[in-house]
Amino acid sequence: MKLIGIVGSNSQKSTNRELLQFMQKHFKEKAEIELVEIKDLPLFNKPAHLKVPEAVLEIAQKIEHAQGVIIATPEYDHAIPAALMNALAWLSYGIFPLLNKPVMITGASYGTLGSSRAQLQLRQILDAPELKANVMPGSEFLLGHSLQAFDEHHDLIDLGVVQKLDASFDDFRLFVTLSNKLSHAQNLLHQEVENFDWEKL
Repeated sequence: MKLIGIVGSNSQKSTNRELLQFMQKHFKEKAEIELVEIKDLPLFNKPAHLKVPEAVLEIAQKIEHAQGVIIATPEYDHAIPAALMNALAWLSYGIFPLLNKPVMITGASYGTLGSSRAQLQLRQILDAPELKANVMPGSEFLLGHSLQAFDEHHDLIDLGVVQKLDASFDDFRLFVTLSNKLSHAQNLLHQEVENFDWEKL
């Protein structure tokens, strides 16, 4: 199974990146997870003629060729960071790589709640008409106190947390398989998304 892991932070040292790197290593026998960085993308400015930067098109192509996407988001002021919002704005501007794409949301934070509010907001954003990702329902992986969560080898210390991540990932693999079989309406959805325009409502 080929998956893309989006590091939802522009921080040079991010525990969300560390979480995805752990998943990449821990689940290597179950899936190939390629990490994608968004920290160097230009600020979204709604350019004329739907001209999207090459760096964004490269990410979009990776997403399109993958069977599913994992997004790891930090939380700032009860919301996803500006860098992730910026990336999603680009990835919904005349291109539709996340349309009906199975998505697993994860998140790490320094505090107790593990980016729970940001994950809720991210679900809402991914359901926007221009994105329409297929987010795995009823499940979330929250890593609290993330600065203390990893050992010197960048492995998760708490076995209970690892077991929860294992269960969530196994659910996601099944979700990806089922989602990719339920694709009969995808062409119609793609047409609806392409024709959607807030300015014409």
